[in-house]
Amino acid sequence: MSVTKVIIIEDEKPAARRLQRMLSKIDIVAETMLHSVAEAVEWFNTNEHPDLIFLDIQLSDGISFEIFDHIETESAIVFTTAYDEYALRAFKLNSIDYLLKPIDEEELEAAVSKFKNSKKSSSDNIDVNQLRSLLRLGGAKKSFKSRFTAQVGQHLKLVDISNIACFYSENKASYIHCNSGRNYPVDIPLEQLENELDPEKFYRINRKCILNINAINDIVSYTNSRLEIKLENFHEFQLIVSRERVKDFKSWLNN
Repeated sequence: MSVTKVIIIEDEKPAARRLQRMLSKIDIVAETMLHSVAEAVEWFNTNEHPDLIFLDIQLSDGISFEIFDHIETESAIVFTTAYDEYALRAFKLNSIDYLLKPIDEEELEAAVSKFKNSKKSSSDNIDVNQLRSLLRLGGAKKSFKSRFTAQVGQHLKLVDISNIACFYSENKASYIHCNSGRNYPVDIPLEQLENELDPEKFYRINRKCILNINAINDIVSYTNSRLEIKLENFHEFQLIVSRERVKDFKSWLNN
């Protein structure tokens, strides 16, 4: 299998340039370097997909697996990671190539050779939710927020995570919606909140809302293969799961 188009997705630009130089030594040109989930999604939506992606796990705006919430690709993937050995064994069990940082030249060449000799595409191997779970179990442990503070007049109110039905944005501001029906402003954008919440309990259904699985009252089929979510006491706007996220949302529900 030949390699005709390669891209690097890595948030640390010096590391991306180093990998680019290492690839050039084995006659592989990686002209495109992307540095965030958002940048990668935009690029994939407007460009021909590559044969091979070198993909860092932790990007500046989230976990790289989030890219596949928005796009589907048959590109092969080699993960670049600083996660520990236990997590890496989990990757191997799923037939996914990886390179442990700092990347070794011989290991890089071996990974490329493995790709060239393989007939499988990444679509045969990648299970986004399974990989997220493996990372949590495999030593990439992360603590998640258990409470938030909200400004109410001259007072600060503590809101426990168990009392939060969803987070939403409106007019460029973020809000907490509690099970009681009360809304409180919170000075954290949804992009940051998404990384601070337990992904087993919270899911971002679209650009405007992250919801708590325990707060879902009903799920109704909606136009254009989308879903509408019903939460108790939430009347600000319709909660619609965007079409590109429906498949992953259903997997999340059954996780």
